[in-house]
Amino acid sequence: MNHSQAKYLEAMDIDVFKLREAWNTSNMDTDVPLKNDETEDRTVDRPNLEHTNWEELEQKIKACTLCPLHKSRINTVMGVGNRQADLLIIGEAPGANEDKQGEPFVGRAGKLLDAMLQAIGLSRDKIYIANILKCRPPNNRDPLPSEVACCTPYLKQQIDWLKPKLIVAVGRIAAHFLLETDKSLGSLRGYEHEYNGIPLIITYHPAYLLRSPLQKAKSYEDLVRIRAKLNK
Repeated sequence: MNHSQAKYLEAMDIDVFKLREAWNTSNMDTDVPLKNDETEDRTVDRPNLEHTNWEELEQKIKACTLCPLHKSRINTVMGVGNRQADLLIIGEAPGANEDKQGEPFVGRAGKLLDAMLQAIGLSRDKIYIANILKCRPPNNRDPLPSEVACCTPYLKQQIDWLKPKLIVAVGRIAAHFLLETDKSLGSLRGYEHEYNGIPLIITYHPAYLLRSPLQKAKSYEDLVRIRAKLNK
């Protein structure tokens, strides 16, 4: 193991002497699906984003009432970071902390994401971070398909403007939407995919890594792949 690899592992709080054990002691490859007791809405409205800019997009998101999630939100979470970034990270949906602060990936999961970025020489001001949904689903349940259909035009517009060199999807929901698949996250990671001509890499959500720390070793592999892709 070289010095650079040791720095990656240290930043992610992985004990070096446990690395081999971490790769071999678990076959878990995806988050456990959450139960969704809500009835799916059949009618789907989509926002009109013609002739908008970043500031207007933000106002449209803040005022959005296209799905019922606007009734329970505290803040919308548009995204944060450098709009000229090479790397775009896409998560699933805001959680309780994100809903309160109006920023993606805060709290414990956000701190772990920051450590992961630091491990490959990046920080929030050098990338852009967004989510599939701009509002928090109640009790952090999985997004409904109708909510995804209503909300993702905002994300697609952001991707179109950002034109990143690499997209990293963290978590099952983001991976499924971007790749239009229902395969397990474990079967999707480890490969380079593509979203509308943009290279796409799949990795675990930081919140999942907090619950399943043995998977950090696999996430480390993904970080090395991300760094190598950006270096090209």
